[in-house]
Amino acid sequence: MQSTDLSMVFSALADPTRRAILARLSNGEAPVKDLAAPFALSGPAITKHLKVLERAGLISRSRDGQQRPCRIEPGALEPAADWIEGFRAMWEERLDRLDAYLKSVVPQPAALAPETKTKKTIRKRPRTRTARRERHGIKK
Repeated sequence: MQSTDLSMVFSALADPTRRAILARLSNGEAPVKDLAAPFALSGPAITKHLKVLERAGLISRSRDGQQRPCRIEPGALEPAADWIEGFRAMWEERLDRLDAYLKSVVPQPAALAPETKTKKTIRKRPRTRTARRERHGIKK
C-alpha cells in the first residue's frame, strides 16, 4: 500500500462517526438507511462519510434494487495494521532493553549502603558585639 493510501485509511478512521459505521458493518452488510439511523445527521452527510470510507477502500457498496447495501472490506485494514505493527515491535524491543538495563542496576539494600554524611547547618554569626559576647558568654 502506498503512503497516500495509508493516509487515506487513517484519515477515514479519524472520524468517530466513520468508526461507528465500520463497527456496525463488522456485524454484517447493512443498507445506508440502517447505517444512518443512530446518527443525527442528514442523508447527504452520511453519504459523504460513506464516500470517504469507500475511497479509503474500507467499505464497498452495491446496488440491490433501490437500496445500496454497504459491506466492510476485510483486508482493507491490514496495511495499516502492518504499519502499526512495525512500530509496536520497535517499542517492545526498546522497552525490553530498558528493562534489562534497569535489572542490571540493582540498588544496594539500605543496610549495606554506605552512610551518607549529613550536611551541617551553618549558623550565621551575630553582627553586633553584644550578640557575639552573649554567644560566647563574655560579660561586659
